[in-house]
Amino acid sequence: MEWVTFLPGLAAIGRCRRGAGVLAFALAAGTVVFGGIASPAAHAEVAAADPIDASMRACLARADMSTTMGQVQCMDAARIGWKVAVDNAYQQLLAKLPPARRRLWERSQSSWLASRDAEKQLLAAVFATTQGSTYVLSEADMQLQPVRDRALALRSALADANGPEPRRPRACNADARCEHAMFDLKRYYRVLESKMPAQSRPTLVHAQRAWSAYLTASTRLVDEHGRIDIIGARVATIKRLSETAGNH
Repeated sequence: MEWVTFLPGLAAIGRCRRGAGVLAFALAAGTVVFGGIASPAAHAEVAAADPIDASMRACLARADMSTTMGQVQCMDAARIGWKVAVDNAYQQLLAKLPPARRRLWERSQSSWLASRDAEKQLLAAVFATTQGSTYVLSEADMQLQPVRDRALALRSALADANGPEPRRPRACNADARCEHAMFDLKRYYRVLESKMPAQSRPTLVHAQRAWSAYLTASTRLVDEHGRIDIIGARVATIKRLSETAGNH
């Protein structure tokens, strides 16, 4: 199985900037593939001219934001914008749902928030083992993209709120794609675990458990394609971190 990561909010910078390193060079091409595997969750949104994405692209292209710190500030502003979009779409969605469905979404959202909190700690632990401005930008991007993906997922759910509920997924062991994805996830997790400092491994365990709780809570809200999107995003994250840990 193969997923491709698109980073639309960071694409089309137009030219590489000193201090942004390899990441900016790749972003200038318009799309980025990290390790050949990533989440398809936002691929349909790549061409969308969302104001948050447009604002970030404009910010990244400004001469006075060309330093590493400036580029991070642009991404942080976009992340805050997408967080507001998450909150708005979530509240609108709850208002349109019957009570039973609303409780499922409340459980999904609370577990997503817990997972994001645990993920921040994991990112800090992994990127503490790296050196260089490229990794500073990479960490900022990895904080941004999941928030953007969640906002888009909630917007999609809001648009479909009056339609039929998605068909419940089969058990993962009855779905070959799900099994394959989980196999890949475990494989990259073991690589990352082996590269983490001993004192940071509990942070990895905690983050993975929090994500597993999010997957469990959200599986009742999506079909099998939606479940693959969630798992695929996690495979991409863990693979990228496993390739990042310890780099200088």
